[in-house]
Amino acid sequence: MKSTEIIVGLDIGTTKIACIVGRRNENGKIEILGFGKTESIGVKRGIVSNIEDTVNSIKRAVEEASMRSKVDIKYVNVGIAGQHIKSLQHRGSLIRESSEKEIDRLEIDKLINDMYKLNMAAGEEIIDVIPQEYIIDGEAGIKQPIGMMGSKVEANFHVIIGQTAAARNILKCVKRAGLEMVDLILEPIASAESVLGEEEKEAGVVLVDIGGGTTDIAIFHDKIIRHTAVIPFGGDIITDDIREGCTIIKKHAEEVKVKFGSALASENRDDEVVSIPGIRGRAPKEISFRNLASIIQARLEEIIENVYYEIKNSSFERKLIAGIVLTGGGAQMKHIDQLTAFISGMDVRIGYPNEHLASGTPDELASPMYATGIGLVIEGIRRHDYELEIEGLKQPAPLSKNSGKAGKETRSEEKSKRSGYSYLERIKQLFERDLIE
Repeated sequence: MKSTEIIVGLDIGTTKIACIVGRRNENGKIEILGFGKTESIGVKRGIVSNIEDTVNSIKRAVEEASMRSKVDIKYVNVGIAGQHIKSLQHRGSLIRESSEKEIDRLEIDKLINDMYKLNMAAGEEIIDVIPQEYIIDGEAGIKQPIGMMGSKVEANFHVIIGQTAAARNILKCVKRAGLEMVDLILEPIASAESVLGEEEKEAGVVLVDIGGGTTDIAIFHDKIIRHTAVIPFGGDIITDDIREGCTIIKKHAEEVKVKFGSALASENRDDEVVSIPGIRGRAPKEISFRNLASIIQARLEEIIENVYYEIKNSSFERKLIAGIVLTGGGAQMKHIDQLTAFISGMDVRIGYPNEHLASGTPDELASPMYATGIGLVIEGIRRHDYELEIEGLKQPAPLSKNSGKAGKETRSEEKSKRSGYSYLERIKQLFERDLIE
């Protein structure tokens, strides 16, 4: 296997903005060339709330990643999340001109692209269309229709919908930071790429990505994504609970949550305390570990119960043999896997992205916190390979050592021609129209 083109993932989160530069090496592993991380100022619950602050944060993260990787970063794959994201199931069909010819990739692409033409409510657009299974002349359960013959091709699709305004604000921030967006990728799909194995996806698994502003859910079964959802609670709301419950400032609340927090109050003792400095000479405040854990546990129980509701709502509850995989910054909370297992009654593990990383990767990147950023690189590589397959190329064009730009202009133009009036193209046109006006 040859090494691939350099791909950049940009994770615009509520608590951090991470820029990761990587490529697939000869062994099929992801080689991280460099990364940058900065505090996210201007993003609330996955949605941009301040353009200038977000742009400045993106610039700092990209500059750091560019310096470490020695790559001139221009094109990025950006993640999208937020409580505005929702999904639905839809079936599409295509009557073929000749049943004697083999079904080819272009016909399948047309079937997929037709889904982008579905009528949505005002202010909503289709972000992504994911085929689940194909039906050829009434024969269901077909996962790979290319090369088969038949007169009618149908498919069940998982359609992901988001608000146009939210995506336009993300694109505006990326543009103002001097970057070009190659793809807009749903964050739980990216996270799944970095922490889930193919066996887990086949057996049935729930990915739960606990971020700062939201908790993202993706359910897989038979290697197919079956359900996605976004819960508008994450690590930040736990910090706010600690701030109010312990009457301390937010900075100290975040510090004690990270250093001393636990998801199970029963695992802590009353005589274990942490002393918080008083404000401007006031007396310090002592907080017991048990009280701290009680506050955290109460909010985490609410989040996990919402996750379990989505699992039951998906109708796959009894088919998820591999249980739940927790990832994201919130998955680093002590005892969170035990609490989740207790509430859900399912097997639980913490998902680390290190399985897909090449040796020599900094230990810091093996944290669940970077699952989405690394997943954006992996998904970006997969989509790039798919584009090359469509174009009939057997291998990607070589890149110069210090560039992350080569070949993108032509590929982006070809992609937009094939995908019709795609979500990202619509957002870009709306953005350009705003500039003209």
